[in-house]
Amino acid sequence: MKKAFAIDIGGTKIYSAILDENGEILTHVNKIETPKKYEGIILTLKNLIHKVEKDVDLIAISTCGAVNNDNTRILGSTGNIAKEYPTTDFQSLSIKPVFLENDANCAAWAEYKTGASKGCPHNIMLTLGTGVGGGIIIDGKLLKGQNGAAGEMHFKMRTDRQRKCTCGSWDCFETYASGTGLKKTGEEISHNPNITTYDIIGGYKLNDAVMTMIYERWQNDILEGLIGLANIFDPEVIVLSGSMAEFVDTDSLTKAVNKEIVTTPTRVVKAIAGNYAGMIGAVLLAFDKYKG
Repeated sequence: MKKAFAIDIGGTKIYSAILDENGEILTHVNKIETPKKYEGIILTLKNLIHKVEKDVDLIAISTCGAVNNDNTRILGSTGNIAKEYPTTDFQSLSIKPVFLENDANCAAWAEYKTGASKGCPHNIMLTLGTGVGGGIIIDGKLLKGQNGAAGEMHFKMRTDRQRKCTCGSWDCFETYASGTGLKKTGEEISHNPNITTYDIIGGYKLNDAVMTMIYERWQNDILEGLIGLANIFDPEVIVLSGSMAEFVDTDSLTKAVNKEIVTTPTRVVKAIAGNYAGMIGAVLLAFDKYKG
């Protein structure tokens, strides 16, 4: 059976392991902090790959940042990693074929092939964390767009320029649905600039009135985004992953979404592929690209 060395590169952590062509993890998953400097990132990647490349058929990389349709390079700055990172020549890192794809797209593919959206060729996955990532699958294929940048969740939630987004624009879905968005909503309602997401979730679980109001506003912001996505893409299922998805009530979201949309019914569910979905999806996509 063929094997791949999978690497999941994020702004804070890098995971790596050897997987088989079915996405099964065969070795211990190595986890290290992402170096702050670009030179450190490249040296780390080269060292990781050099140790194992003779034992695998290809290198499959899941990465922060939009990836081109050839799966060879990053299209632009990612914001949460060394500024030079998008200039990386990934093909030069190994003598084996190197496959590259956006981390949210990889995770969406893992859920589609092995997880919560398995058997559903029309689905959307949202990663709710510090920011919001997204992967869209239509007719069993990743929606990549003309150059590979499709699926970015930076559509407008309002027009009066209330919240500056990491993308440079204002009032994007990310600024409301993310963990950062939850904190901002908490600050606005409680008038406490030091409030944390832990304060809000903890207070909500204890039925605190103010924290419940904050939580419900946040979940309603997520709902508004899901309604728009469902109306545009008509998905069978919307999968929520990431650290903040743990706190979302998917049953109530499913009911609320289906009351509002004009397309066919959908389901909102939580991801089940786990923390290594990026690596799994990268490997499955890579072997599909290089099959034969």
